[in-house]
Amino acid sequence: MKDRYLSADQVAELLGTSARFPRRLIAERRITFVKVGRHVRIPESAVDSYITEHRVEPITARTSRLKAVA
Repeated sequence: MKDRYLSADQVAELLGTSARFPRRLIAERRITFVKVGRHVRIPESAVDSYITEHRVEPITARTSRLKAVA
């Protein structure tokens, strides 16, 4: 499977953020990236992994009550 390599602007558009956010992820080494000459690209699979790792599941009222009782 071939990975697409995205620019920071493309990742920002995909995530619905400003271009500053993916650039900060790169600077802080919080996402995998590849340097192609002076250009920095983020593999699409790295974006998918980042989203999966930072996913927060909602807490339902029923779940929270069960934990409080137990």
